[in-house]
Amino acid sequence: MSILIASLALVCAAPVAVDGDTLRCASGVRVRLLAIDAPELPGHCRRGRVCTPGDPLASKANLARLIQRGPIWCESRGRDRYGRVLARCFASEVDLSCAQVQGGFAVERYGRLNCPPARAAR
Repeated sequence: MSILIASLALVCAAPVAVDGDTLRCASGVRVRLLAIDAPELPGHCRRGRVCTPGDPLASKANLARLIQRGPIWCESRGRDRYGRVLARCFASEVDLSCAQVQGGFAVERYGRLNCPPARAAR
């Protein structure tokens, strides 16, 4: 027996990087990038939780740079416990989750990414 998980297309107009793994679209929809975890912004790591190490401001800045590449479209896979859309998102042909992990700005977590090999910067 196979299980089919439907994904819905979502266009994220005028996106803003909330942090290294979350976008806010002009419509107010918040999108959590699927299968990654980025460092938490100062004051956001709950007590008792082991948060992803790294520079949260650099992670957010990299995501902000990536979303400037072009229109953002996402494949929705449901919602998280905070009501955010869980999605694989792309700027032009760049997978944002893969780019964040390959650049060292996030780690793979909460799922499995199948990223193409990183391309050399042009």
